[in-house]
Amino acid sequence: MINVINKRLQNNKFSLIAEIGVNYYDIAKKLNIDLLSAAKYMVLVARNAGIHAVKFQTYKADTLASQNSPAYWDISEESTRSQYELFKKFDSFGYNEYEAISEFCNKIGIEFSSTPFDFESVDYLFKLMNFYKISSSDLSNFPFIEYIAKKGKPIFLSVGASNIDEIENAVRIIKKYNSNKITLLHCVLEYPTPYEDANLFKIQSLKKNFNDCFIGYSDHTKPDYSYNVIKTAYLLGAQLVEKHFTVDKELMGNDHYHAMDDSDAKNILSEIEYIDKICGCGELKALSTEEKARVNARRSIVASCDILKGSIITKEMLTFKRPGQGISPMFIEKVLGKIAVKEIKKDEIITIDFLK
Repeated sequence: MINVINKRLQNNKFSLIAEIGVNYYDIAKKLNIDLLSAAKYMVLVARNAGIHAVKFQTYKADTLASQNSPAYWDISEESTRSQYELFKKFDSFGYNEYEAISEFCNKIGIEFSSTPFDFESVDYLFKLMNFYKISSSDLSNFPFIEYIAKKGKPIFLSVGASNIDEIENAVRIIKKYNSNKITLLHCVLEYPTPYEDANLFKIQSLKKNFNDCFIGYSDHTKPDYSYNVIKTAYLLGAQLVEKHFTVDKELMGNDHYHAMDDSDAKNILSEIEYIDKICGCGELKALSTEEKARVNARRSIVASCDILKGSIITKEMLTFKRPGQGISPMFIEKVLGKIAVKEIKKDEIITIDFLK
């Protein structure tokens, strides 16, 4: 299996995950192709955009929601008012289909993952992927978290709609059974998330309170034209961003309306690359590119008057001017009191061989 995301996290490199979820159902209908072909097509588009991993959602409506489960999304975007009815539309895939998608991902060079929502899918996804993603909706499902933790693979845990004590308890359970470094993803369970509700400072709070975890961001805002939400999340410390993915943002329903497409993904990766370029390494030392300015824009000790040979150098004889090719003003105490071994003209830069 291709193992991209964990390696990038360990090397402190930004990662972008395309949350395909179940959006391939609508793509299959639009393109008049079968579901598996649509899923593979979306994977290929994601790979060609430079995305590092794709993620699906593995569930059965009967084990996920009761038939009396009200919607929590924007019904003007997705009109289905029952969770059970919505999930029932998109739950036909099983092990064979995910195995085929995983093999296709390995073949074309992008990492595969899928969020399990029941114990059966936890088991059969085990050999198909390198890490488990646990949805925010299961953060309080401690028996489920324990079951996944015991599988021994790295865990990514979204923490949407949760308080700090709930996050602490979930993390404690994972650590009890699993020694891998945990990745916590800030998330807002609001579909779509208004920009003013993105609450990106929570990323810093997660970094402070869970400093032994990797920190990421699962984004549900609509892509803004300059990608400020994701860029800000990155600058605040999100090493990984997961965002819903589509190949047609005009499609109604499900997760198309707040998803990125391949053009967005390319722009996001380009923007992050640019941020890395302008942020540099942060080391507190002069850059090699500053060397010319370091010499010519700094000052040297310069004679403020003609100084006769044999004169004892006093402060009144000196001034400080550019370029910095002579003795730096920081060493003035090493010049004062010295004897001029030659005549020094006014405005001449003083060098050490002029003195004894």
